[in-house]
Amino acid sequence: MPQANQPLPPGFKLDRYRIERQLSLGGFSIVYLAYDEEEMPVAIKEYLPNALALRHAGAIPVVGAEHQAAFRHGMKCFFEEGRALAYLNHPNVVRVLNFFRANETVYLVMRYERGRTLHEHIRKTRAAIPESFVRKVFARLLNGLREVHAQKLLHLDIKPANIYLRNDGTPVLLDFGAARQALNGEGPQLKQMYTPGYAAPEQYEAPDQLGPWTDIYAVGASIYTTLGGKPPPAANARLVKDELDSAQRRWTGKYSKQLLETVDWCLKLDYLERPLSVFALQKVLSDAEQAPRAVSWADTLGERLKGLMGK
Repeated sequence: MPQANQPLPPGFKLDRYRIERQLSLGGFSIVYLAYDEEEMPVAIKEYLPNALALRHAGAIPVVGAEHQAAFRHGMKCFFEEGRALAYLNHPNVVRVLNFFRANETVYLVMRYERGRTLHEHIRKTRAAIPESFVRKVFARLLNGLREVHAQKLLHLDIKPANIYLRNDGTPVLLDFGAARQALNGEGPQLKQMYTPGYAAPEQYEAPDQLGPWTDIYAVGASIYTTLGGKPPPAANARLVKDELDSAQRRWTGKYSKQLLETVDWCLKLDYLERPLSVFALQKVLSDAEQAPRAVSWADTLGERLKGLMGK
């Protein structure tokens, strides 16, 4: 079992910030609410993979000799991720304000947003979520994801818990914890952690095939969850025996045929049969009259070549 790491305590001075409390704890990081010197709230994400580092007391985590190389490599990728995201200023992607090293690890300082996650919204909404809401939220989210991909980054952990809805209803893509490497990154891979139901098949079986289409699978799974409250079956289980109850079967008559076809398109096990770019998905999702068309061999080859050339 992964070890449990202690968060930094309330009142802890971290660089020019004061820790207020822990917001969330994940497999690779801890996120805090903190305040800067002008008493403005910020969210601070601390690199602390619980499979590699242990902190029970004090601020500096203990990393065993056998994990030093992986920890340092992950920290470097985390830092580079912060550098890349700091240049990315998009209203639908979490805003990185600062990044720095301290306590022998790395921290990302992000704009603190007020609202709730899509996961919380789904859990607290008893009635069926309107199609207009689904289209509006995911169309805007795709605008942000398209910009992320343009920066040669992948998210690799899109799910309702990482989609934040501001109080005005606009979505923000959070937690790039799985995007530790740029598309052309090199070096030893950290042990991957997957969110069952949202991780695409290639994340389990073929990490050399990761691309924008991998995040698109997770977008489809997130829409599927928004419609029905639960994610689709885990992709590795689907590869053995595909028991996915398709969106078209589950919600015929409740949502438009075009939306349901789009969800099923995103959830294809073969990534070459999915939308291969955010733009391709946006074109369909933004136009309720346009049905997803069958992808030809020539389309697939062309999209794949464009993706490779962009790496």
